[in-house]
Amino acid sequence: MGKIKNISGCVAVAHGVRLADVDVICSYPIRPYTGIMSELARMVADGELDAEFVHGEGEHAQLSVVYGASAAGARVFTGSSGVGVTYAFEVYSPISGEMLPVQMAIADRTLDPPGDFGSEHTDAECCRDQGWIQGWASTPQEALDNTLIFYRVGEDPRVLLPQYSCMDGYFVSHILGPVDIPEPEQVKEFLPPYKNHHVLDPRKPQIIGPQIEPAMGPPLQYQRYQVLQNVFEVLEEACEDFARIFGRRYDPYMEEYYTHDAEVVIFGQGAHMETAKAVVRRLRNHGEKVGAVRLRTFRPFPTAQVRERLSRFKAVGVLDNSTNFGISGGGGVLLSEVRTALYDLGEKVKTVGFVAGLGGEVVTHDEFFRMFEKLKEIMKTGKVEKTAFWLPFEL
Repeated sequence: MGKIKNISGCVAVAHGVRLADVDVICSYPIRPYTGIMSELARMVADGELDAEFVHGEGEHAQLSVVYGASAAGARVFTGSSGVGVTYAFEVYSPISGEMLPVQMAIADRTLDPPGDFGSEHTDAECCRDQGWIQGWASTPQEALDNTLIFYRVGEDPRVLLPQYSCMDGYFVSHILGPVDIPEPEQVKEFLPPYKNHHVLDPRKPQIIGPQIEPAMGPPLQYQRYQVLQNVFEVLEEACEDFARIFGRRYDPYMEEYYTHDAEVVIFGQGAHMETAKAVVRRLRNHGEKVGAVRLRTFRPFPTAQVRERLSRFKAVGVLDNSTNFGISGGGGVLLSEVRTALYDLGEKVKTVGFVAGLGGEVVTHDEFFRMFEKLKEIMKTGKVEKTAFWLPFEL
C-alpha cells in the first residue's frame, strides 16, 4: 500500500500520469479537466516529473502535438472537456489508425448549449467510433488506477491503441476522495517502458497517413476492427496483474452491486452509479430484490459479457447521461448498445431506457427510486410501453 491522500479526481489522474513517467504532455485549459494540467505543471516545475510540457494553442493542436510525439517514440498525455473534445475531432482517427497509444483524459461536461460545468457524457461519447479504448471511472481512486491500466493495455504490442480515460466532470474531477497513491516501484512492475517499434527516424524515412488506393482501404479498416478486439484479452490480463501488484481488483468490464438474487437492475456508467448503489442499499433494507451494474469498459463494447451478465435479470433499466437526438426510441447510446447485446435473447429480458443527469444536473435519489418503480411495474406486467423515459419530465 502506498500513501493514502484525500484528493480530487483531477489530482489523482495527475499522480497516475506522474507514476507512468510520461515523456510529453500537451495542455490547453477548459473546465473541468484543467486541474489535471495545473497539477502536472506544478509537478514538472518542482522536479517531481521529468517531462516536456507543451502549451497548445487549442485542442486540435494538443492532439497534433501528442500525435507527433507518440510517433517519435514518447509516452504521451493530453486531455480536455466539453467542446474542447469535439474541437480536436479531426485528429482522433489518424492517431488510432497509426496505432499510437496516446492517452487522453476527458473530464466530461455538456456541449453547448447549455455548456454547463457539471457532468454529461455527450462530449466523450461523440468520439466513441474513432477506434480508441474508452471507459469511465466513478471515483478518484479509479481515475488514477484507470490511467495506469489504460497505458498498460494501449501500449501492449497486441493492441497499440489510444485511450480515452473518462471521468465525470465535477462529480469525480473536483470532489475529494481517499486515494491510495502507489509506490513507483509497484508501477514499474505493472507498467513497463513504452517501446514503439515503428519510431520516426530521419535516417529511415517513412510516410505517415498518406492517401491510398481505394482497394487498400477495406483491409486497413478490417485490421483496425481486429486490433480493437484484442483489447479484451489484454485488459483481462492487466486487471489480474493490477490486483496482484496493488491489491485492488477491478472487473475488466463491469461492476455488479447486489445482483446475486436481483430481479431488476439499473445499468449505467460513471459517477451517477454511486448514487444508484445508495438507492439499492435502501431498497434492499425494505426487502426489494434490486441491484446495479456499472459498465467500466465502453469501447470496445463488451457485447458477449453484457449479454451473459444481464440475461439473469427480468428487467434492466439503462441509464444514459447523454443526448443522442434522433436515435431510435428516443433513448441514448448505452441503451442502443445494451438492446443490441440482448437482442438474441428475445423477450427474456425486458429493457427500458432512462435519460437523466443532463446539463450537469445530478441524478437524484428520488429519480432512481422512480426508475426502480418503473422496472418493477415492467417485471409484473411484462409490457414496455415506451422505449425510454426522460427524467424528470416523463417519469
